[in-house]
Amino acid sequence: MRQLKYFWPLLTAFFLLISCQNKANRSVEPIEISFTKEADLAFINGNDTIVNLDIELAESAYEQQTGLMHRPSMELSQGMLFIYEDERPRPSFYMKNTQMALDLIYIDKSKKVVEINKNTKPYDETPIRATQPAQYVLEVNAGFADKYNITTGVKVVFQKIDSQ
Repeated sequence: MRQLKYFWPLLTAFFLLISCQNKANRSVEPIEISFTKEADLAFINGNDTIVNLDIELAESAYEQQTGLMHRPSMELSQGMLFIYEDERPRPSFYMKNTQMALDLIYIDKSKKVVEINKNTKPYDETPIRATQPAQYVLEVNAGFADKYNITTGVKVVFQKIDSQ
């Protein structure tokens, strides 16, 4: 009986020591997500193309919740297009885990720009609200809308590329 009195505390201490050593050796690897071109997008004013973009698509719920999180940068010629099934106000955007400032360009079902939220703040969890109904939202680098004079009423065309 006397031997069992010391056995359980020693066994517990042994497992705690092993557990702590394993945790000390573990490290969390940063997430690396690279850009994948899935479509071409152009802003059109009248008959003139203002600018062309390579875009990644956010169609699934997971892609839309993740967006551009965990990415340190993006080329000026790139963006992410969120595609929704219906047209309505999109108040659910925020910058949690988003390392770069963005312009959010809201596009209605007829593919015209209806609203723009410029220069969002990285890592800010405050909801970004739009008042105009939109079926698409394009995320681009902050300053993009000003640089290319993208304003409400500008037409947008996009086409998925074949993935082979």
